[in-house]
Amino acid sequence: MKKLYLDYAATTPLCEEAFEAMRVCFADNFGNANSQHSFGREAAKTVAEARATVARVLNAEPNEIYFTSCGTESDNWALKGAALARGDAKGRIIVSATEHPAVYHSAEQLRNAGFDVCELPVDGDGLVHAEELEKAITPDTFLVSVMYANNETGAVQPVKRLAEIAHAHGALFHTDAVQAAGALPLDVKALGADMMSLSAHKFYGPKGVGALYVRNGVNLVPLIAGGEQERAKRGGTTDTPAIAGMAAALKRAYDNLDAENARVASVRDAFVAYVESNVQGAVLNGPKDPELRLPNNADFRFGGIDGEALLFALDLAGICASGGSACSSGSKEPSRTLLAMGLSPSEAKGSVRFTFGRHTDVADALYAAEQVANAVKRLRALQ
Repeated sequence: MKKLYLDYAATTPLCEEAFEAMRVCFADNFGNANSQHSFGREAAKTVAEARATVARVLNAEPNEIYFTSCGTESDNWALKGAALARGDAKGRIIVSATEHPAVYHSAEQLRNAGFDVCELPVDGDGLVHAEELEKAITPDTFLVSVMYANNETGAVQPVKRLAEIAHAHGALFHTDAVQAAGALPLDVKALGADMMSLSAHKFYGPKGVGALYVRNGVNLVPLIAGGEQERAKRGGTTDTPAIAGMAAALKRAYDNLDAENARVASVRDAFVAYVESNVQGAVLNGPKDPELRLPNNADFRFGGIDGEALLFALDLAGICASGGSACSSGSKEPSRTLLAMGLSPSEAKGSVRFTFGRHTDVADALYAAEQVANAVKRLRALQ
Protein backbone atom coordinates (compact mmCIF):
# COMPACT_ATOMS: atom_id res chain seq x y z
CA MET A 1 0.00 0.00 0.00
CA LYS A 2 1.27 3.45 -0.93
CA LYS A 3 1.74 5.79 2.04
CA LEU A 4 1.52 9.55 1.67
CA TYR A 5 2.28 12.17 4.30
CA LEU A 6 -0.01 15.17 3.82
CA ASP A 7 0.40 16.83 7.20
CA TYR A 8 3.32 19.19 6.62
CA ALA A 9 1.59 21.92 8.63
CA ALA A 10 1.92 19.72 11.72
CA THR A 11 5.61 18.99 11.21
CA THR A 12 8.15 18.39 8.47
CA PRO A 13 10.94 15.84 8.00
CA LEU A 14 14.45 17.01 8.76
CA CYS A 15 16.28 18.30 5.70
CA GLU A 16 19.79 17.08 4.85
CA GLU A 17 21.36 20.46 5.55
CA ALA A 18 19.93 20.55 9.07
CA PHE A 19 20.90 16.95 9.72
CA GLU A 20 24.51 17.58 8.70
CA ALA A 21 24.77 20.77 10.78
CA MET A 22 23.47 18.86 13.80
CA ARG A 23 25.68 15.83 13.18
CA VAL A 24 28.80 17.98 13.38
CA CYS A 25 27.64 19.37 16.72
CA PHE A 26 26.76 15.96 18.15
CA ALA A 27 29.97 14.30 16.97
CA ASP A 28 32.62 17.00 17.33
CA ASN A 29 31.35 20.39 18.44
CA PHE A 30 29.71 19.18 21.66
CA GLY A 31 30.91 21.84 24.09
CA ASN A 32 28.67 24.03 26.24
CA ALA A 33 28.36 27.33 24.38
CA ASN A 34 28.64 29.20 27.70
CA SER A 35 31.89 27.56 28.77
CA GLN A 36 35.04 29.66 28.46
CA HIS A 37 37.43 26.97 27.21
CA SER A 38 38.12 26.12 23.56
CA PHE A 39 35.28 23.60 23.27
CA GLY A 40 32.83 26.16 24.61
CA ARG A 41 34.17 28.88 22.36
CA GLU A 42 33.73 26.65 19.31
CA ALA A 43 30.11 25.94 20.26
CA ALA A 44 29.52 29.64 20.91
CA LYS A 45 30.85 30.42 17.43
CA THR A 46 28.37 27.95 15.92
CA VAL A 47 25.49 29.60 17.80
CA ALA A 48 26.65 33.08 16.75
CA GLU A 49 26.78 32.01 13.10
CA ALA A 50 23.31 30.48 13.37
CA ARG A 51 21.96 33.67 14.96
CA ALA A 52 23.43 35.72 12.11
CA THR A 53 21.85 33.39 9.54
CA VAL A 54 18.38 33.70 11.09
CA ALA A 55 18.84 37.47 11.36
CA ARG A 56 19.68 37.74 7.66
CA VAL A 57 16.48 35.93 6.66
CA LEU A 58 14.45 38.22 8.92
CA ASN A 59 16.34 41.40 7.92
CA ALA A 60 17.12 41.89 11.58
CA GLU A 61 20.19 42.39 13.76
CA PRO A 62 21.72 39.26 15.30
CA ASN A 63 21.19 40.64 18.80
CA GLU A 64 17.44 40.81 18.08
CA ILE A 65 17.22 37.01 17.72
CA TYR A 66 16.59 34.91 20.82
CA PHE A 67 16.56 31.12 20.60
CA THR A 68 13.78 29.27 22.43
CA SER A 69 12.49 25.70 22.67
CA CYS A 70 9.60 26.16 20.21
CA GLY A 71 7.01 28.53 18.77
CA THR A 72 4.76 28.03 21.77
CA GLU A 73 7.44 29.31 24.12
CA SER A 74 8.12 32.24 21.81
CA ASP A 75 4.44 33.19 21.76
CA ASN A 76 4.15 32.90 25.53
CA TRP A 77 7.24 35.04 26.02
CA ALA A 78 6.10 37.73 23.60
CA LEU A 79 2.73 38.23 25.29
CA LYS A 80 3.64 37.63 28.92
CA GLY A 81 7.01 39.33 28.70
CA ALA A 82 5.47 42.50 27.25
CA ALA A 83 2.69 42.44 29.85
CA LEU A 84 5.02 41.92 32.83
CA ALA A 85 7.29 44.70 31.58
CA ARG A 86 4.49 47.15 32.39
CA GLY A 87 4.92 46.58 36.13
CA ASP A 88 1.70 47.40 38.00
CA ALA A 89 0.07 48.92 34.95
CA LYS A 90 -2.43 46.73 33.12
CA GLY A 91 -3.88 47.76 29.76
CA ARG A 92 -5.37 46.14 26.69
CA ILE A 93 -4.03 43.28 24.59
CA ILE A 94 -5.67 42.60 21.23
CA VAL A 95 -5.51 39.19 19.54
CA SER A 96 -7.45 37.71 16.65
CA ALA A 97 -10.19 35.11 17.17
CA THR A 98 -8.21 32.52 15.18
CA GLU A 99 -4.88 32.59 16.99
CA HIS A 100 -2.88 29.47 17.79
CA PRO A 101 -3.58 28.12 21.31
CA ALA A 102 -0.16 29.39 22.43
CA VAL A 103 -1.34 32.99 21.90
CA TYR A 104 -4.98 32.42 22.77
CA HIS A 105 -4.32 30.73 26.11
CA SER A 106 -1.51 33.14 27.01
CA ALA A 107 -3.98 35.97 26.48
CA GLU A 108 -6.53 34.16 28.65
CA GLN A 109 -3.98 33.83 31.45
CA LEU A 110 -3.26 37.54 31.21
CA ARG A 111 -7.00 38.28 31.27
CA ASN A 112 -7.24 36.31 34.51
CA ALA A 113 -4.34 38.41 35.85
CA GLY A 114 -6.31 41.61 35.28
CA PHE A 115 -5.40 42.63 31.73
CA ASP A 116 -8.09 43.67 29.27
CA VAL A 117 -8.05 41.18 26.38
CA CYS A 118 -9.96 41.92 23.18
CA GLU A 119 -10.58 39.41 20.38
CA LEU A 120 -10.73 40.67 16.81
CA PRO A 121 -13.44 38.97 14.72
CA VAL A 122 -12.64 37.42 11.34
CA ASP A 123 -14.71 37.14 8.18
CA GLY A 124 -15.88 33.94 6.52
CA ASP A 125 -12.42 33.42 5.03
CA GLY A 126 -10.76 33.75 8.43
CA LEU A 127 -9.28 37.18 7.68
CA VAL A 128 -8.96 40.14 10.06
CA HIS A 129 -10.02 43.50 8.65
CA ALA A 130 -8.09 46.65 9.47
CA GLU A 131 -11.23 48.56 10.43
CA GLU A 132 -11.92 46.00 13.17
CA LEU A 133 -8.56 46.74 14.73
CA GLU A 134 -9.20 50.48 14.46
CA LYS A 135 -12.46 49.99 16.35
CA ALA A 136 -10.91 47.77 19.02
CA ILE A 137 -7.78 49.76 19.82
CA THR A 138 -7.88 52.01 22.89
CA PRO A 139 -5.45 54.50 24.46
CA ASP A 140 -4.25 51.83 26.92
CA THR A 141 -3.65 49.17 24.23
CA PHE A 142 0.00 48.16 24.49
CA LEU A 143 0.13 44.99 22.37
CA VAL A 144 -1.55 43.64 19.24
CA SER A 145 -0.85 40.00 18.30
CA VAL A 146 -2.13 38.61 14.99
CA MET A 147 -0.69 35.50 13.37
CA TYR A 148 0.93 35.87 9.94
CA ALA A 149 -0.72 32.74 8.48
CA ASN A 150 -3.28 30.44 10.04
CA ASN A 151 -2.19 26.92 10.94
CA GLU A 152 -5.55 25.39 9.97
CA THR A 153 -6.82 27.25 6.91
CA GLY A 154 -3.59 28.83 5.66
CA ALA A 155 -5.23 32.27 5.67
CA VAL A 156 -2.58 35.01 5.30
CA GLN A 157 -3.35 38.04 7.42
CA PRO A 158 -2.64 41.67 6.41
CA VAL A 159 0.00 41.97 9.11
CA LYS A 160 1.77 44.96 7.57
CA ARG A 161 -1.41 47.06 7.68
CA LEU A 162 -2.30 45.82 11.16
CA ALA A 163 1.18 46.69 12.42
CA GLU A 164 0.85 50.20 11.00
CA ILE A 165 -2.39 50.70 12.92
CA ALA A 166 -0.89 49.37 16.14
CA HIS A 167 2.12 51.66 15.84
CA ALA A 168 -0.06 54.67 15.04
CA HIS A 169 -1.67 54.15 18.45
CA GLY A 170 1.58 53.51 20.31
CA ALA A 171 1.14 49.74 20.64
CA LEU A 172 3.61 46.96 19.92
CA PHE A 173 2.86 44.41 17.20
CA HIS A 174 3.66 40.71 17.55
CA THR A 175 3.05 38.09 14.89
CA ASP A 176 3.12 34.33 15.24
CA ALA A 177 4.92 33.41 12.01
CA VAL A 178 5.32 29.73 12.87
CA GLN A 179 3.14 28.52 9.99
CA ALA A 180 4.31 31.25 7.59
CA ALA A 181 8.03 30.56 7.96
CA GLY A 182 9.39 28.73 4.95
CA ALA A 183 6.54 29.94 2.74
CA LEU A 184 6.24 33.73 3.14
CA PRO A 185 8.78 36.58 3.35
CA LEU A 186 9.89 37.21 6.94
CA ASP A 187 11.33 40.72 6.56
CA VAL A 188 10.44 42.17 9.95
CA LYS A 189 11.07 45.73 8.83
CA ALA A 190 8.81 45.44 5.79
CA LEU A 191 6.12 43.76 7.89
CA GLY A 192 6.47 46.19 10.78
CA ALA A 193 6.79 43.47 13.40
CA ASP A 194 8.19 44.34 16.82
CA MET A 195 8.23 40.65 17.74
CA MET A 196 7.97 37.50 15.61
CA SER A 197 7.76 33.83 16.65
CA LEU A 198 9.31 30.93 14.71
CA SER A 199 9.54 27.15 15.16
CA ALA A 200 12.16 25.13 13.29
CA HIS A 201 10.20 21.92 12.72
CA LYS A 202 7.74 23.72 10.43
CA PHE A 203 10.47 24.39 7.83
CA TYR A 204 12.38 21.08 7.82
CA GLY A 205 14.43 21.84 10.91
CA PRO A 206 14.56 19.88 14.18
CA LYS A 207 11.79 19.71 16.76
CA GLY A 208 12.37 21.38 20.09
CA VAL A 209 13.89 24.66 18.93
CA GLY A 210 12.40 28.01 17.94
CA ALA A 211 13.19 31.69 17.99
CA LEU A 212 11.69 35.00 18.99
CA TYR A 213 12.67 38.15 17.16
CA VAL A 214 12.52 41.14 19.52
CA ARG A 215 13.15 44.55 18.02
CA ASN A 216 15.88 46.46 19.80
CA GLY A 217 14.25 48.81 22.28
CA VAL A 218 11.35 46.50 23.14
CA ASN A 219 11.38 45.62 26.84
CA LEU A 220 10.47 42.00 27.64
CA VAL A 221 10.64 40.40 31.06
CA PRO A 222 12.28 36.93 30.78
CA LEU A 223 9.84 34.04 30.73
CA ILE A 224 12.43 31.47 31.85
CA ALA A 225 14.69 32.63 34.66
CA GLY A 226 18.07 31.00 35.04
CA GLY A 227 21.57 31.73 33.86
CA GLU A 228 23.11 34.28 31.55
CA GLN A 229 22.18 32.47 28.33
CA GLU A 230 20.59 34.45 25.48
CA ARG A 231 22.02 37.68 26.87
CA ALA A 232 20.42 36.96 30.27
CA LYS A 233 16.95 36.95 28.70
CA ARG A 234 16.28 33.19 28.53
CA GLY A 235 17.86 30.76 30.97
CA GLY A 236 18.75 27.18 30.09
CA THR A 237 21.66 25.32 28.50
CA THR A 238 22.09 26.39 24.90
CA ASP A 239 20.98 23.62 22.52
CA THR A 240 23.78 24.11 20.02
CA PRO A 241 22.89 21.19 17.68
CA ALA A 242 19.23 22.22 17.40
CA ILE A 243 20.11 25.88 16.84
CA ALA A 244 22.59 24.94 14.10
CA GLY A 245 19.96 22.72 12.49
CA MET A 246 17.33 25.46 12.64
CA ALA A 247 19.59 27.98 10.91
CA ALA A 248 20.59 25.51 8.19
CA ALA A 249 16.96 24.62 7.49
CA LEU A 250 15.85 28.26 7.37
CA LYS A 251 18.66 29.15 4.96
CA ARG A 252 17.73 26.22 2.68
CA ALA A 253 14.07 27.27 2.68
CA TYR A 254 14.77 30.88 1.74
CA ASP A 255 17.46 30.11 -0.82
CA ASN A 256 14.77 28.43 -2.94
CA LEU A 257 11.57 30.06 -1.71
CA ASP A 258 9.84 31.21 -4.90
CA ALA A 259 10.50 28.07 -6.93
CA GLU A 260 9.37 25.73 -4.16
CA ASN A 261 6.26 27.82 -3.46
CA ALA A 262 5.26 27.62 -7.12
CA ARG A 263 5.87 23.88 -7.23
CA VAL A 264 3.97 23.04 -4.05
CA ALA A 265 1.08 25.35 -5.03
CA SER A 266 0.70 23.38 -8.28
CA VAL A 267 0.55 20.15 -6.26
CA ARG A 268 -2.06 21.62 -3.91
CA ASP A 269 -4.11 23.01 -6.81
CA ALA A 270 -4.23 19.62 -8.52
CA PHE A 271 -5.56 18.08 -5.31
CA VAL A 272 -8.16 20.82 -4.83
CA ALA A 273 -9.39 20.62 -8.42
CA TYR A 274 -9.88 16.83 -8.23
CA VAL A 275 -11.70 16.93 -4.88
CA GLU A 276 -14.00 19.78 -5.93
CA SER A 277 -14.86 17.97 -9.18
CA ASN A 278 -15.33 14.49 -7.75
CA VAL A 279 -16.60 14.84 -4.17
CA GLN A 280 -20.10 16.24 -3.82
CA GLY A 281 -20.44 18.64 -0.90
CA ALA A 282 -16.71 19.28 -0.55
CA VAL A 283 -16.08 22.93 0.35
CA LEU A 284 -12.68 24.58 0.75
CA ASN A 285 -12.39 26.40 4.08
CA GLY A 286 -10.56 29.72 4.11
CA PRO A 287 -9.56 32.13 1.33
CA LYS A 288 -10.11 31.08 -2.26
CA ASP A 289 -7.67 33.74 -3.50
CA PRO A 290 -4.25 32.02 -3.69
CA GLU A 291 -2.56 35.29 -2.71
CA LEU A 292 -4.35 35.09 0.65
CA ARG A 293 -3.58 31.44 1.37
CA LEU A 294 -0.41 29.49 2.08
CA PRO A 295 0.67 27.64 -1.06
CA ASN A 296 0.64 24.19 0.57
CA ASN A 297 -2.74 24.32 2.35
CA ALA A 298 -6.08 22.72 1.42
CA ASP A 299 -8.56 22.61 4.30
CA PHE A 300 -11.84 20.95 3.26
CA ARG A 301 -15.16 20.27 4.88
CA PHE A 302 -17.27 17.40 3.62
CA GLY A 303 -21.03 17.66 4.01
CA GLY A 304 -22.52 14.92 6.18
CA ILE A 305 -19.13 13.38 7.00
CA ASP A 306 -17.46 13.28 10.40
CA GLY A 307 -13.88 14.46 10.01
CA GLU A 308 -12.49 12.01 12.55
CA ALA A 309 -14.08 9.07 10.72
CA LEU A 310 -12.67 10.31 7.43
CA LEU A 311 -9.20 10.68 8.90
CA PHE A 312 -9.35 7.11 10.20
CA ALA A 313 -10.48 5.82 6.80
CA LEU A 314 -7.71 7.76 5.06
CA ASP A 315 -5.10 6.47 7.48
CA LEU A 316 -6.15 2.91 6.64
CA ALA A 317 -5.66 3.85 2.98
CA GLY A 318 -2.17 5.17 3.71
CA ILE A 319 -3.04 8.88 3.59
CA CYS A 320 -1.86 10.90 6.60
CA ALA A 321 -3.81 14.14 7.05
CA SER A 322 -5.10 16.13 10.03
CA GLY A 323 -8.25 17.50 11.61
CA GLY A 324 -6.53 20.87 12.14
CA SER A 325 -3.96 22.13 14.62
CA ALA A 326 -1.71 19.35 15.94
CA CYS A 327 -1.64 21.23 19.26
CA SER A 328 -5.40 20.63 19.58
CA SER A 329 -5.21 16.98 18.55
CA GLY A 330 -7.42 14.76 20.71
CA SER A 331 -9.87 17.53 21.57
CA LYS A 332 -13.51 16.60 21.10
CA GLU A 333 -14.46 20.23 20.63
CA PRO A 334 -14.91 21.69 17.13
CA SER A 335 -12.16 23.95 15.84
CA ARG A 336 -12.26 27.40 17.47
CA THR A 337 -10.83 28.86 14.25
CA LEU A 338 -13.57 27.40 12.04
CA LEU A 339 -16.31 28.44 14.47
CA ALA A 340 -14.95 31.99 14.46
CA MET A 341 -15.27 31.95 10.66
CA GLY A 342 -18.99 31.21 10.97
CA LEU A 343 -19.02 27.44 10.43
CA SER A 344 -21.48 25.39 12.42
CA PRO A 345 -20.11 22.85 14.93
CA SER A 346 -21.00 19.99 12.56
CA GLU A 347 -19.28 21.72 9.63
CA ALA A 348 -16.19 22.32 11.75
CA LYS A 349 -16.11 18.70 12.89
CA GLY A 350 -16.43 17.58 9.29
CA SER A 351 -13.28 19.42 8.21
CA VAL A 352 -9.93 17.87 7.31
CA ARG A 353 -6.65 19.67 6.60
CA PHE A 354 -4.33 18.46 3.83
CA THR A 355 -0.91 20.11 3.62
CA PHE A 356 1.77 19.37 1.05
CA GLY A 357 5.54 19.69 1.05
CA ARG A 358 8.89 18.95 -0.58
CA HIS A 359 8.27 15.25 -0.87
CA THR A 360 4.86 15.37 -2.57
CA ASP A 361 4.25 15.81 -6.29
CA VAL A 362 1.21 16.16 -8.54
CA ALA A 363 0.90 12.39 -8.97
CA ASP A 364 0.82 12.01 -5.19
CA ALA A 365 -1.82 14.73 -4.91
CA LEU A 366 -4.08 13.08 -7.47
CA TYR A 367 -3.68 9.67 -5.85
CA ALA A 368 -4.55 11.15 -2.45
CA ALA A 369 -7.55 13.01 -3.87
CA GLU A 370 -8.84 9.76 -5.38
CA GLN A 371 -8.50 8.06 -2.00
CA VAL A 372 -10.43 10.94 -0.39
CA ALA A 373 -13.23 10.56 -2.91
CA ASN A 374 -13.39 6.80 -2.32
CA ALA A 375 -13.37 7.19 1.47
CA VAL A 376 -16.14 9.81 1.45
CA LYS A 377 -18.23 7.59 -0.81
CA ARG A 378 -17.80 4.59 1.53
CA LEU A 379 -18.64 6.61 4.64
CA ARG A 380 -21.76 8.06 3.08
CA ALA A 381 -22.90 4.59 2.02
CA LEU A 382 -22.78 3.53 5.68
CA GLN A 383 -25.10 6.32 6.82
